[in-house]
Amino acid sequence: QVQLVESGGGLVQAGGSLRLSCASSGRTERMYAMGWLRQAPGKEREFVAVVRTGSGSTNYANSVKGRFTISRDNAKNTVSLQMNSLKSEDTAVYYCYAASTMLTVLKGDYWGQGTQVTVSA
Repeated sequence: QVQLVESGGGLVQAGGSLRLSCASSGRTERMYAMGWLRQAPGKEREFVAVVRTGSGSTNYANSVKGRFTISRDNAKNTVSLQMNSLKSEDTAVYYCYAASTMLTVLKGDYWGQGTQVTVSA
């Protein structure tokens, strides 16, 4: 089992920045990747970014590429999402996730409770 706890959400003006963090515990050494999903009101949950534990390679949704950066600290079992140039359409609940295999690398097998990010116009 893996436990994930997000922090760092809040209210920010458009064009501003926020940094989300996710602390993980449990059998995190077995995880293939960790990443972030988000869900806006009335919309389905969508992939945002992922970092692979072994290689450190990353992938991003097209909508955030060039603005968001995901990073992982293996020693501290944390994963962060630096969000710059925020837009109102980035408003959503952001969920940290852990994927046990490449089959679930873009959606995860374990999820945190989520943290709200609100971007005001």
